Amino acid sequence: MNELTMNLKSCSKIPLYEQIYGYIKTDIQQGRFAYGEKLPSTRALSKHLEVSRSTVELAYEQLLSEGYIESKPYKGFFVAQTEELYHLERENKQIPAVRKEEKKYRYDFSPNGVDLRSFPYNAWRKLSKDILIDDRIELFRSGDSKGEYGFRSAICSYLHQARGVNCIPEQIIVGAGSDYVLMLLSMVLGREHRIAFENPAYKQAYRMADVLSYETVPVSLDRNGMKVSELEESGADVAYVTPSHQYPTGIVMPINRRMELLRWAAKDERRYIVEDDYDSEYRYKGKPIPALKGYDVHEKVIYLGTFSRSIAPAIRLSYMVLPGPLLAEYERKADFVHSTVSKVDQMIEQRFIEEGYYERHLNKTRALYKSRHDVLIEGLKSMSDILTISGEHAGVHLLLTFHNGMTEEELIRRAGAKDIRVYGMSDYWIGKREEAEATILLGYANLTEEQIREAVEILNRCFR
Repeated sequence: MNELTMNLKSCSKIPLYEQIYGYIKTDIQQGRFAYGEKLPSTRALSKHLEVSRSTVELAYEQLLSEGYIESKPYKGFFVAQTEELYHLERENKQIPAVRKEEKKYRYDFSPNGVDLRSFPYNAWRKLSKDILIDDRIELFRSGDSKGEYGFRSAICSYLHQARGVNCIPEQIIVGAGSDYVLMLLSMVLGREHRIAFENPAYKQAYRMADVLSYETVPVSLDRNGMKVSELEESGADVAYVTPSHQYPTGIVMPINRRMELLRWAAKDERRYIVEDDYDSEYRYKGKPIPALKGYDVHEKVIYLGTFSRSIAPAIRLSYMVLPGPLLAEYERKADFVHSTVSKVDQMIEQRFIEEGYYERHLNKTRALYKSRHDVLIEGLKSMSDILTISGEHAGVHLLLTFHNGMTEEELIRRAGAKDIRVYGMSDYWIGKREEAEATILLGYANLTEEQIREAVEILNRCFR
């Protein structure tokens, strides 16, 4: 073969050598060139196509590297045996769209919102650059299944200072998000437990337990949190609680109720408390209360924490602190499971904590959220005759219970008609619950103060 004619497009965004490479590759895949057939020399093909010889050489080098042709010294280029090569072809199949498109609202009072505008881009960029500035091969090797020791040590220091939790790095297991941590915990605990959930509940954890085939039981709340007497009667041996800021009611569990829970757990060696320290970073009134884990002298509390809430959801850095007895179970049952968080991400977060960036970020966002919290409370005073506010002393959302006779569905519909999204309390109950008065949740983290003022003014009109 001395000539090979193809239609090259000099004005195309695809380089000429790629066009030559693609043409020859396609002909080989489709069997137009037989095994062992000789290709034109680079000199002959460049002359025939009126392109530079280096252009043809680049195309041939790519074909050689992928195994489509082979070079024989002093003889030229020949079509290689290609039966064992991967042939990836695009199929023109129409894939039905399954993603549910949600309406975008002008004002979204999401209780799970985070102010991404305050993300510490400069600090994160600097730390990422510092860590990756050198070619460090060890960063890309598989690491410790629990997470990198330095990162776990940084978490220990943070928990001791901020949450009153005393632990050692060996007790901490790092994972990519709370869902993964819960799945790993299920491997450690085993499936023979009955888990009690607060009702209303943090539904994501409840759904995870249900999917993992645990027997679950709802336990109602009073003004101090989960009722321990009802927990005792439920037959559960694991209690899942959010004592720092109960989700969704906003209850902060007082010390007396925490002691009751710990006494309940200490009565039976199979009993444990899972403490989800949700929104513990944000508190606006009263003295900070240490985590339940900080009072755990009998090794009964499994502590769950995350940086996804306080930094950004996409960070996907969560962790759990296992008590001694379960640490041994982890070593026996789940130590073989590799960490789901890259070393690079762990090192960035480690430095973020150790160099004081995390503390400064928390102080900044706490001030931002406190300001928005105050603006929302002030705006809602004009509706004090038709609603009661609760859960306002911590976290980034509060509850409005209405006394104007409207149903939850009607409140949501009226707000939606004005391009405002609010969230109903009914979504958080385990089982159907008929409320005498409608309650909605208003989150304020992802809205500016001006947006909050505008939205509350509109709600004041449409809820009357």
